[in-house]
Amino acid sequence: MSLFPRLASPDARLALLVDDGPRLTPRTGHPRSLDYATLARAVSAHVAQLDELGVDPGARVAIWAHSDLPTLVALVGNALAGVVSVPLSPKLGARELMHVLTDAEPAVVLASDVQGQSTPALPIRALETMHASEPPPIRALDDEPVLLLYTSGTTGAPKGVELSARGIAANLDALADAWAWTEADDVVHALPLFHVHGLVLGLFGALRMGGALRHVSRFDPAALGAQLAASPRAMLFAVPTMIHRLIDAAETDAAIASALGRVRLVVSGSAGLPTREHRRFEAITGRGVVERYGLTETLIVCGVRADEGARPGYVGRPLSGVEVRLVDDAGSVIDAHDDTTIGEVLVRGPSVLGGYLHRPDANEEAFDAEGFFRTGDLATRASDGALRIVGRKSTDLIKCGGFKIGAGEIEAVLLEQPGVREVAVVGMPDEDLGERIVAFVVADPSVARDADALIAAVARELAVHKRPREIRFVDDLPRNAMGKVQKAKLRA
Repeated sequence: MSLFPRLASPDARLALLVDDGPRLTPRTGHPRSLDYATLARAVSAHVAQLDELGVDPGARVAIWAHSDLPTLVALVGNALAGVVSVPLSPKLGARELMHVLTDAEPAVVLASDVQGQSTPALPIRALETMHASEPPPIRALDDEPVLLLYTSGTTGAPKGVELSARGIAANLDALADAWAWTEADDVVHALPLFHVHGLVLGLFGALRMGGALRHVSRFDPAALGAQLAASPRAMLFAVPTMIHRLIDAAETDAAIASALGRVRLVVSGSAGLPTREHRRFEAITGRGVVERYGLTETLIVCGVRADEGARPGYVGRPLSGVEVRLVDDAGSVIDAHDDTTIGEVLVRGPSVLGGYLHRPDANEEAFDAEGFFRTGDLATRASDGALRIVGRKSTDLIKCGGFKIGAGEIEAVLLEQPGVREVAVVGMPDEDLGERIVAFVVADPSVARDADALIAAVARELAVHKRPREIRFVDDLPRNAMGKVQKAKLRA
């Protein structure tokens, strides 16, 4: 089977739509949507442009990942042509950009709009030249790379992760099984196109299933609501910050609330969705949110199945074909299914990277002797095998007074307290305890700040040694482009 089967025999069904938010016309003057037949012609035109540029299969092509139709076409065209896409975040700083370009060594850099780019780029011309009669290439499910994505660089310079056609297809097919995902589904999201969530699940997933992607170029609750309402059968992919803002909007806008209530499946990922937000969403829409867990290096590892319904706090069981282990500090396998014992998550499967680009040192560190990838994430496991992620080994395992404590369970309790909007718990050096538990709290300005009450709440809900020794009220938490809290900055 090919990577995108429907493009082998395209028809008039909607394939891609880009909603530019409040704008009535697309930013670039291009069409707003493409059906599969037109997308096939556009992809063929892009492949012809690659030929004209002398870009051979296997070469790397950097693409400025703007949220527009030409960029979507180029990413699909590269995949079918056997070219490796290197998506570039429009927010990359000069040092980060130089590192990626030096490490990836792309044959060419492409952009939908070459004006204002921080490095020379050639324009993507597929939508101006889509008169090709040749059908687009068929991409076999081989082990050759489709994407080269760069990690966030939280522990050093970003590392290049190659994702193969076979691995991407296997992961998407496993998600199709878990979420009952078919060609009847439209994927709706406002996620960036330089991460797994928006690019692999959102774009490639929609096209592999043969459905449509309705992409909102800038997060806007009203625009997302409009696309959900326009779809006869929608799946919404979002991160917790987006879910929170959609809930806020739905509380005062009946149209958004109605649209959210019609969605077949709402999937949250990239970080844990607080239990409070689960409850708020269900109260407004009458439906739940399912969560999933994955990394750039592994794609999606676990997911709550559509037929299970929401399971607040859990990311579900391993997907079909994915092996997961929990191990202790010595690397010994933890067999416990008690939802209490914490271990590091190790993963093996077809979607796991073969190794980091140009980094034999990192590869040796990343895999154990049996080929399991060390995620660095900590989890407990329920009796049915569902995982509960409690944090990162590097920042969320707090060793306090001889106890090993997961920051995530403390954060979950604090987020249930009145007036707490956001929270991040870290371990700070302490001469007596080794590490003391410190909670950084973003509070609702309309509620009195009471650090003692928050500490008491944790001591009441969890073992007393898990209580924060200090509460620090802050205006906001440092986050990366995907909304993940950067705890290293809090510890600095």
